[in-house]
Amino acid sequence: MCYDDKAKPPLPPGEIGKASGSDLILTADDGNQFLAYLAMPEQPARARMLIYPDVRGLHQFYKDLALRFAEVGIASIAIDYFGRTEGMGSRTEGFDFWPHVNQMTLPSLLSDARAGIAQLAKSSPSTSQFCVGFCLGGSLAFLSGAEDLGLNAVIGFYSGFSRNMDGRGTLLERANQIRVPALGIFGGADQHIPTEQVNAFDQALDASGVAHKIMSYAGAPHSFFDRSAEQYAEASADAWRQVLSFVREHSRN
Repeated sequence: MCYDDKAKPPLPPGEIGKASGSDLILTADDGNQFLAYLAMPEQPARARMLIYPDVRGLHQFYKDLALRFAEVGIASIAIDYFGRTEGMGSRTEGFDFWPHVNQMTLPSLLSDARAGIAQLAKSSPSTSQFCVGFCLGGSLAFLSGAEDLGLNAVIGFYSGFSRNMDGRGTLLERANQIRVPALGIFGGADQHIPTEQVNAFDQALDASGVAHKIMSYAGAPHSFFDRSAEQYAEASADAWRQVLSFVREHSRN
């Protein structure tokens, strides 16, 4: 599990504006209905962000994160993974997510992602579309960069490299298929993601020629991006700066 119910996204640096959020039920093109949370800035958005959660799906951390993005002018939507297998149930800490994670397929997830992106497009006039994900969601964010989703760039926090969804290959094996700029955020002391795999991912992106940046924070563990983890506050603040700079660099407007 990536974040528990006590975790909170760190506050972004710089000026914070007003934002509002709302729970939604979206329908994918295959008819699947699933939970989502849309957060909109008070002023016109300068970019749009699709958020892939960790293995627990759409829980409070990601609703809060969507609001943090909206407060810095980025319209955001966080989506749930489990509409097909669990319906609209709670994703609080007691949720038994693994049976549902094991039934996830990449085509169905991409169908849901497209519905989330379409909702953002209806809600915001910005033409700059990004995605960010955490843990399992980080892997999905990078894999989305190999698909035709209209993304400017992709961002992954502590993405795993070994999951092979639908036999299409692991993220390491598919790294050379990523077509858009990529930003990777990792903890240098992450016991779940060996440094050798992070380096191999970086080298694969080097070889493919896609623009990318890999950040690894020395001493930081998995899920360090958490307001309650005060000892990693500096790493979290820099991760925010990296993400927002990356969005500015790759925005069309």
